[in-house]
Formats: sequence, structure tokens, C-alpha cells
Amino acid sequence: MRGARFDDFETNPATPNTGHPTPMYPAGRKKGVGVRPWLVLCSSGQAQMTEAGKHTIMRRTGLPARDLRILDPLLSYPSTVLGRERAIVINLEHIKAIITAQEVLLLNSKDPSVSPFIEELQRRIMGHHHAIKRQGDNSEGEAHTKTDPAHGESGSPQLIGDHGSEAIKDAKQSLENQGGSKVLPFEFVALEACLEAASSSLENEAVRLESEAHPALDKLTSKISTLNLDRVRQIKSRLVAITGRVQKVRDELEHLLDDDEDMAEMYLTEKLAQKLENSSNSSMNESDTVEIDLAEGDEDDMLPPEFASDANRDESYLRADDAHDLLMSAHSALSRNSRGTHTSSTRSAMSNKFDVEELEMLLEAYFVQIDGTLNKLSTLREYVDDTEDYINIMLDDKQNHLLQMGVMLTTATLVINAFIAVAGVFGMNIKIELFKEEEAGPARFLWTVIGGSVGSIFIYVGAIGWCKHKRLLE
Repeated sequence: MRGARFDDFETNPATPNTGHPTPMYPAGRKKGVGVRPWLVLCSSGQAQMTEAGKHTIMRRTGLPARDLRILDPLLSYPSTVLGRERAIVINLEHIKAIITAQEVLLLNSKDPSVSPFIEELQRRIMGHHHAIKRQGDNSEGEAHTKTDPAHGESGSPQLIGDHGSEAIKDAKQSLENQGGSKVLPFEFVALEACLEAASSSLENEAVRLESEAHPALDKLTSKISTLNLDRVRQIKSRLVAITGRVQKVRDELEHLLDDDEDMAEMYLTEKLAQKLENSSNSSMNESDTVEIDLAEGDEDDMLPPEFASDANRDESYLRADDAHDLLMSAHSALSRNSRGTHTSSTRSAMSNKFDVEELEMLLEAYFVQIDGTLNKLSTLREYVDDTEDYINIMLDDKQNHLLQMGVMLTTATLVINAFIAVAGVFGMNIKIELFKEEEAGPARFLWTVIGGSVGSIFIYVGAIGWCKHKRLLE
């Protein structure tokens, strides 16, 4: 390709440097081509439309670029469910979403077929938020009844313990209810809504196709016509397409159920809580070490009274600084971009062995539903194949009847040709007694014609009987 020439530029008279060319971009080029509208549903159920580019989504979710290509509407990717370090990528039928521990990002939210799913997802998220809020109020009520002896002794606000325990409590509230009943984490609530929407969509298509297929197939068996054959052909094409989509979703769920490591990667809330807990514990240990060192230094140095207030002020400042460092380190641990490779996913799953029974039960329920839809389509496919076999048998039977009729007509033609040959022999200009009027009259001519006809019929009947004897004809 050639570079830009001077003719491709024009001078901008509004600028002082009139001699420098101003580039003229093509009319179809737009700023921010990779920016797409995303619908963000937070954990409280509030929806917000935002425009973000690929790199912004990568920084926000920690996903690599190849995982985002799965959601590209311009590319045809099969149904996929991927569990990564900080997000779950969902590409199921018309649903293209990214699920994190705090929010859900939908790509094709303006699609009319996605609107019912958005309403259902928002309803479930709001219900989940209210449940978490209720049990959070119960947790706070129990927490106020308990006192911390270390708080009273130190006389200083414990920033580390308060922020760490609060963050861990917020992260774990969605895992266990105070009454003993389990509450699904946020990511599982969103995942269940996606699976239900995809499985319901496929099941509805299967039921609709089945209701259209049976009357068309029955009509074809009663009357074989071009219109009926074309209608059945279209139904079979749709059946093959839907079966392939359902099979792909079923294989994806089966792959997840067979791999505990992939299921462990989807426990985003537990991984977030574990990171916060580890960061809080490490920071609290560092703070205790600093306090002990300061206390030993006070005893050894025996500072004068005028310097005691300065030492206490430095100690308080150090505690606040350590608390700030703790929060920053926790935030850094949560916002660190993950490469999202299979190796990192495997290592994370091996290091964090979660109980995947809860997610396994969730996936098994929809696996059974998808498997039932696939069995229904398989039954319909067998019915179509049986109808095709029946139509082929009917066509073969008709073809056999036509062949038999052809054999009979050919035999009749052969016999008639033999009679015509006899008539041709008698039509020669020869002199025989049969042609003399005084010796052979009309009576002999009639006997000749009748004898030839009876002989031809006898030959035809004999040929047909021989064919039936050899089972060439029914």
C-alpha cells in the first residue's frame, strides 16, 4: 500500500500554520470503533447503560482479549461457559454476558429477545439483594451485642480489624444464612438466570418445531406432493440446526460437571472473601508487630515526659498508615488483572479447594432439562426418519408397479408386432391358392385373421404366465 500523498491532505485556514497539511479521514471512519454499549446490573439490581471499549472491559473484569472475542456478535462462536479468576464468561444462545462477584455486564441488551431475560435477571438480583440485606441486618444486630476487649485496652480505633472484618463479612454474607439455610452467591444467581433463559428458549423452539412437524409429516404421508416435500425439508433443516445448538449446550454443561477445577473457578465470591481475609490477617499481624516494637522501644529508652506525647502521636500515625496500606493492598489484590489462562485457572482451583457440590447441583438441574430437550428432538428426528423411510417405501412400491406395467406393455407390443409381421407376409404380391377367389373365399380370410389373433393372445398369456412363474411379476 502507498503512503499518504500531499494531494490527500488539505490546508486548514483556521490554523496559523497554514502551510502544514491537515489529514482528511475517510467518511466511514469513526472515533472509538471498539466501543460498544454494555448494560451493567449491579448487586442491588440497578441497571445502567455504559459505553466501554475492549481494554476497559479487560481492566474491569480481568479477562484476556481472546475471552472477549467469544462475545463478539460479528463472530460465530458456539455456546460457551468459561470460569476465570475474577469473572464468568457466558455465551449461551442470545445471552452474551460477563458475570463478576458484584455485577453483570450484558452486551446485546437492546435485542428484543433479551428484554425478558433482563427483567427476570433484575428481579432475581433484587430478591437476592433483599435476602442478603436482611441477613446482614441480623449479623449486625448480633455483632453489636459482642464487645472486643482489645479495643478497650488500646483506647485507639482499630481501623484494620473493622475494615477487614467488614469486608470479609460483606463478601461472605451471600454464602451462608444465619438461619442455617444456604443463599446462593451473586454469581450463581446470575448464572442460574442465564442457564434458565437459554434452556427455556431452546425448549420453546423444540416444542414449536414439534407442533409444526407432526401435521406436516402426517400430511405428507397421506399425499406426496412438491409442496409437502418442501415443507418437510424446511422442518428437517430447522431440526438439524436446533439439535446442534442443544447438543453444544449439553456438551458444555457436561464438560463443567466432569471438571471440578472449572467449577471451583466459578466461586468468585469465595475467592474474593479469601483474598480479603488473607490481606486482613497479614496486615493485622504487621500492625501487632509494629505495636510490640514501639512498646519495647518505650521501655528501653524511657523517654522523658515531654517526648511521651510525641511517641504516642507517632504510634497512632503508624497505625493509621498501616491500616491505609492494608486497604490499598486488598484493593490491589482484587483489582490485579488476571491473565485468565487455563494454567492460572488450574493453579487457582488447586490452591483453593472449594466444595463444588452446590454448583454441581445447580448445573445438574439444567443439564437434565437440556438433556430432556435433546431427547425430545431425537424422538422427533426418529419420527422424521421413519416418515422418510415410509415415503421411500411407497415410492418404491409405485415404481415397482410402473415397472410391471412396462413389462406387460412391452410383451403386448411384442405380440402385436408378431401379428403385424404375419399380416405383412400375407400382404406380399405373391400367387397362392389362398388369394384365388374361386378356391378361397371370405370365410378362409376370416379364419386366418381369427387364428392369428388367437395365437397372439395365447403367446401373450403364455409370456405373462412365465414371468409370474419366475416371480418377475406379482
